Amino acid sequence: MHIAFGCDNAASELKRELMELAQSLGHVCHDCGIREGEANDYPLYAARAARMVQSGQCERGVVVCGTGVGMSLACNKMKGIRCALCSDCYTARMARAHNDANMIAMGARVMGPELAKTILETFLSASFEGGRHQRRLALIERLEAGEALE
Repeated sequence: MHIAFGCDNAASELKRELMELAQSLGHVCHDCGIREGEANDYPLYAARAARMVQSGQCERGVVVCGTGVGMSLACNKMKGIRCALCSDCYTARMARAHNDANMIAMGARVMGPELAKTILETFLSASFEGGRHQRRLALIERLEAGEALE
């Protein structure tokens, strides 16, 4: 699987560790994180990773910042992106199983690297269940298109 990884300066070390894990699991990693001398504006790195998922170049995306909140908010502004902010394995699994999340956000300042790695493994190994959840995703897509649901 091709995975886009984005980070700001608060999470560059965690991003590196997560990329190493993903590579060891056989995935192809694309680094969309902060580069030397760049501004530390997290939406730039969230957008880089999300664009790779939007385009189909990557099947999944992983973004990390201090809390994960900013990155998840930025990613979720982009059409077709479903980025789940996860701080535990259950949420990561359910984000895939019920919400078909194509990206995950985590916070380097709120969790240790071992937990983040376990969450990533859970997210990457889970799959979308479909069924009643597909109907709900269709409703989310209608919201994204600006439609009223009532």
